[in-house]
Amino acid sequence: MVLKLYDTLTRENQDVFPMDGESVRFYGCGPTVYGPAHIGNFRTFVMQDVFRRVLETSGQKTHHVRNLTDVDDKTIRQSQEEGVALQEFTARWTERFQQDCRSLNLLAPHVEPSAVGHIPEQIDLITRLIEAGKAYQAKDGSVYFKIDSFEDYGRLSRLANREITTTDTNRESSDEYDRDSAADFALWKARREEDGENYWPSPWGEGRPGWHIECSAICMKHLGESFDLHSGGVDLVFPHHENEIAQVEAVTCKTFARHWFHIAHLMVEGQKMSKSLGNLYTLHDLAEQGYQAQEVRYVLLSGSYRQPLNFTFESMKASRKAMSKLTDFAKKFSIPPKQGYELETEFGPFHPVQQALLSDLNTPEALGRCFRLVRQLGEAWDRGEFEGKEDELETIRKGFQATCDALGLVIAVREEVEDEVPHEITELAQRRWEAKSNKDWATADQIRDELLQEGWVVKDSKEGFTLAKSLE
Repeated sequence: MVLKLYDTLTRENQDVFPMDGESVRFYGCGPTVYGPAHIGNFRTFVMQDVFRRVLETSGQKTHHVRNLTDVDDKTIRQSQEEGVALQEFTARWTERFQQDCRSLNLLAPHVEPSAVGHIPEQIDLITRLIEAGKAYQAKDGSVYFKIDSFEDYGRLSRLANREITTTDTNRESSDEYDRDSAADFALWKARREEDGENYWPSPWGEGRPGWHIECSAICMKHLGESFDLHSGGVDLVFPHHENEIAQVEAVTCKTFARHWFHIAHLMVEGQKMSKSLGNLYTLHDLAEQGYQAQEVRYVLLSGSYRQPLNFTFESMKASRKAMSKLTDFAKKFSIPPKQGYELETEFGPFHPVQQALLSDLNTPEALGRCFRLVRQLGEAWDRGEFEGKEDELETIRKGFQATCDALGLVIAVREEVEDEVPHEITELAQRRWEAKSNKDWATADQIRDELLQEGWVVKDSKEGFTLAKSLE
């Protein structure tokens, strides 16, 4: 089974497969660790996690790399404002990010490299670019990539169809370094007074790397000069990913990433997320309002990754109800809590869910199919169709777990609480038991249906019967 996924470069759905025949090697642009990540950031990370899970639950091996940007304008400026050394400052926010990832049940990347930890690799790549005539050193010691030296620049974002802009609103917006052309971007930034002690030696003098070179150098070290898939938020298509392609392909003459996977923006209550509107919610913010991380995750994967998703508090309430239904199903079918890392790969009756996910990560369709199956199987259980069919029940349990594993949902079965059964319901169930004991199957079935209409399920055993509230 192959995952078909939309490719930003070709604008078509393409098969995802390992170039080396062993594992799908993919890179996801990670966070800048200068503060808590908000739910807009986590929409991207959650969908990247689902991408990996869908591959692994279909039997495919992966090699996942996600970086940490721990040196740039924002990290330097914020650490200095707090009077904390950059390393200590970014370590604190890195730990916060990783805690949030665990709360959202994100699989840890196989490698999580940092920008500061790869300064030598970045210097080496810049040196190769200069030697190839693709970059130049300015008077102040900064080094720039020469855009007009790379003929294919702009093919990812269809730059040829629109006016070029050099305004990078992502991370390096305060770039005032010397350059020959307004389109050229910084590979190495010469040391400045405002950088404080945050600089490193290089062949061009003391300074620090630009933002774009970080990801290219990390990819080349951990994934090779050419690999399977590169991912990030749609806001990174230009200029960040465009620049990554140019930096690598200018010296390797190889395809950098074969597939490009981008996730659309998150809106909040119909508005763009911004500090001025006060809607940059973090997991901590939502926890203070009583919401759980798994409820947040459910909302973040409830819409197509290719379309903007509108986060609302009504959707959070709906998420809570949905998770409750899944929990009730797990309880009814005696599905044990997830143990360990290994993902279930046998979908059984939940195969339609897997098919939806393999079709361009169609998470809304997958969820819809999941709940239809949960309802149908729950109704079949209530009718007693699985009594004595342990093999079939085990197939259902595995399929449900595979679905949860693919979506990354953790279903925590609530502690057993005995439902208070009304006296008239108990009497009705007793009459059914007597009819069944007398082999009056028609009456027994009629009373079972009456109990279901009243919202109760009866389950027989050798010792008698038990009653429980039915699934909605």
